[in-house]
Amino acid sequence: MSAVTVFGLCAAAAVGLGLYGLIANPQPLRKIIAFNLLGSGVFLLFGIVGRRGAAAGFGNDPVPQALVITGVVVAFSATALAIALLLRLFQIAGSTTLDSRAAASPRSDPSGR
Repeated sequence: MSAVTVFGLCAAAAVGLGLYGLIANPQPLRKIIAFNLLGSGVFLLFGIVGRRGAAAGFGNDPVPQALVITGVVVAFSATALAIALLLRLFQIAGSTTLDSRAAASPRSDPSGR
């Protein structure tokens, strides 16, 4: 079994676990973590695609490498924004669930009234 096959299987496993976590977990923080796992699998898959040219005797393809680097930065900032929004939801509602009962009875008014 070659290294490309092993990395491909790891990428497929990460994407599969990420999709399962997005569908099966009702908690928003777990959904954020599952989305990051799914993104890591996609980044690994792009790395494999970039490596394909080197296996054929050509140099590495820089486009997938650039996409992965850009994607990592965007994923980090999106995760930071999602966690900040989740913390704000917890401060306002007292819970991180998105059901109607938690939204109907806020714990404190954010304007200070």
